[in-house]
Amino acid sequence: MLDAALYGGDDSPAMILTYAWDRLLIDPVPGPRGPENFTGLRPLTRSVWTVPADAKPVAPAGSTLPRLAAELPHTFALIDPMHGVEGITRQLEELIEHLAPESIDLLDVGGDILAKGDEPTLRSPLGDALTLAACCQVGAPVRLLVAGPGLDGELPAELLADRMGAPTLTLMAEHVEPISSVLEWHPSEATAMLAATARGVRGLCEVRDAGLPVPLTDDGPAVHEADLDDALNRNELARAILATETLAKAEQHSREICGYSEIDYERNKASWLSSKPEQELAPETVLRQLDQFEAKVRDRGITHTTFRRITEALGLNGKQRQDLRALLLSRRPEQYEAPLWRIPAES
Repeated sequence: MLDAALYGGDDSPAMILTYAWDRLLIDPVPGPRGPENFTGLRPLTRSVWTVPADAKPVAPAGSTLPRLAAELPHTFALIDPMHGVEGITRQLEELIEHLAPESIDLLDVGGDILAKGDEPTLRSPLGDALTLAACCQVGAPVRLLVAGPGLDGELPAELLADRMGAPTLTLMAEHVEPISSVLEWHPSEATAMLAATARGVRGLCEVRDAGLPVPLTDDGPAVHEADLDDALNRNELARAILATETLAKAEQHSREICGYSEIDYERNKASWLSSKPEQELAPETVLRQLDQFEAKVRDRGITHTTFRRITEALGLNGKQRQDLRALLLSRRPEQYEAPLWRIPAES
């Protein structure tokens, strides 16, 4: 979406350096994946591997990156955080030397990259801190962009207002079009809400297993620029891990500074999910459970939710998410406000 808005999309494909760090719905193994967790990667530099469409994660790991590479015109390269910030910095420096890019954008959807580290609603600071710390150490200008402030369900938009500049652009429905097919299967809730707000959807969306309410407002599709150095000076975790050489060391800093590590949370959740028996996807039972779920969230003022949230709320596992989605779209297509599920008004 951002590439379409800023650079014209298909006319100038981007190099996207990103984590293979999917939710447990997709990847049952906690934490991010490294190159050793894939087959079929292609070397680009000494430390950077690209993820082509025919790459495959090594079981039991899963990844959305090969399918993204198949459906989008851009090149996807793998952030390898196993060597800490020093390793990511080395990857960035090699890419910059190899590609000589016209511009470098560090994009965060939601804005938790602008956290201090002590905010009570912060849930996933480690991945952002790693990339922020690395980008501040490369010898090239990096522009820090925040899309959809508050849409990740972590820091509320009003808290972020004085940590970033005025909107530099607003995403529109035409910017969503290049990824419309991806939105039909990709599990990212923040991206789904960003796309929905760009298409004009407004309301209150319930997300995650915790059922967090996220406002869908006119500020949702806005993209802001923030000062990279200010973000680093504010982010205590990012400063602490600047010289780390392993992910384990960076994770320990997260426990000490923030009081937790999101990988620990994933470990605990993965253990709980693995012990949970799989439920049958019986259509009439599912629709009855959906009615009960919708009645509860409607009482909380919720107008929309995600398929990930419905999957977990109904006690289904990640492998059943797409089958659940297909069932709901076939039975109640009028409630699909792409890519979100609309909670109907009480009849």
